[in-house]
Amino acid sequence: MPLQKFRFGKLNFIWIDIVQPTTDELKSISEEYNLHQYTMLDCLEPDHLPKYEEHNDVNFIITRILTTFSDNADTIQGISSKIAVFYNKDFIITVHRAEQPVLEEIRNKFVETGRVKTTSEIVTKIIWHVLHSYDKPVIKLAEEVEFFETRLFLKTLSSDMLERVYYLKRRAGLCKMLLMMTEEVITSVRTTVNDNPALQDVKDLQIKLVTLYQQVLEDVNNLLNIYISLSTQKTNEVMKILTIFSVFFMPLTFIAGIYGMNFKFMPELASKYGYPAILLLMVSVSLVIFIWFRRKKWL
Repeated sequence: MPLQKFRFGKLNFIWIDIVQPTTDELKSISEEYNLHQYTMLDCLEPDHLPKYEEHNDVNFIITRILTTFSDNADTIQGISSKIAVFYNKDFIITVHRAEQPVLEEIRNKFVETGRVKTTSEIVTKIIWHVLHSYDKPVIKLAEEVEFFETRLFLKTLSSDMLERVYYLKRRAGLCKMLLMMTEEVITSVRTTVNDNPALQDVKDLQIKLVTLYQQVLEDVNNLLNIYISLSTQKTNEVMKILTIFSVFFMPLTFIAGIYGMNFKFMPELASKYGYPAILLLMVSVSLVIFIWFRRKKWL
């Protein structure tokens, strides 16, 4: 287990960063820092959702940072990675399975330079970086929606593209859910007076991202509804053409069927102009049907 302990000069707290911990290692840490056993079990669940708890004078939060955003990713664990944080005024413990460069960036850029002086301020920075991992993906999703809209109206949207639209909707829905659950974490965090503006920026960023992902979801739903409408319209056009053909040929088939009967005594058979008269009747019937359709504006 890569376990690192950081102390920062005059600052009166310790930062412990743990990567890929085992059950025994977490148990040892929990006993040393009086952490609740159930919160330690939450650290081992790879797909745990964001939340905030407080036990034994220790604050506990779980956040999920976006890591991969491939076209076929459609699970929480597939698009994000969990960061668990235990903290009070004396220590902060971060637990995660994968390496998280943002934590090192916070230590080097904010803590060691003295720009962040308390554990609660570190938590604010962690949440801020977590939220910013959702920023670029929502722009990418919006661009994909625009791409599919163009293909739809150019009538070049294939079934393979529809599958991509489905995964796009899944990713947007999962991101929105994670962001909405992160709201509880943000509102539960208590920080210093000097850090309140930074925490407010985090709240504003969360609202902005939820709004953007909601817009993407609405655009995708509209895209799918338009696709279904266009498909229905296309089907109706085909059915219309088939119906028109059937209406034209039904009376003609009826007439041909009558004269196709092998009866010996049919008065029309002895008529000199019987054949051209029947042909003229067929043309007249077709013409009447055509005029009727035109008046009804069906053609």
